[in-house]
Amino acid sequence: MAARLLALGLIALVASLQYGLWLGKGSWLRVWEIDRKITEQRRSNDQLSARNAALDAEVRDLKEGLGAIEERARNELGMIRSDEIFFQVLERADGDGARASR
Repeated sequence: MAARLLALGLIALVASLQYGLWLGKGSWLRVWEIDRKITEQRRSNDQLSARNAALDAEVRDLKEGLGAIEERARNELGMIRSDEIFFQVLERADGDGARASR
C-alpha cells in the first residue's frame, strides 16, 4: 500500500513538473508560438529593408543628377523635350494584343 502511494505521489510530482514545461508561462508551446512570430517579423523586416533600399537609391538618384528627374517627368507626367518627336503606338481594338502598324 505504501509503495502504491509513493508511486502515485511520484506520478503526481512528475505531472506537475510536466505541466509547467508544456502548458505554463515558459512552455514549449509558447516558445514555438514566439519562434513563429519572430520568423514572420523577420520576413516582414526583410521586405521593408528592401523597400527602404529602393527608396534610398531613388532619393540618391534624384539628388545626384537630372537623369532621374527627366525619367520621372517622362514616365509619370508624359513630358517630352522641345527637340523631340512623340510617337504613340495604339493597340488593336479586336483585343489580340498585336500592335497597329501604319
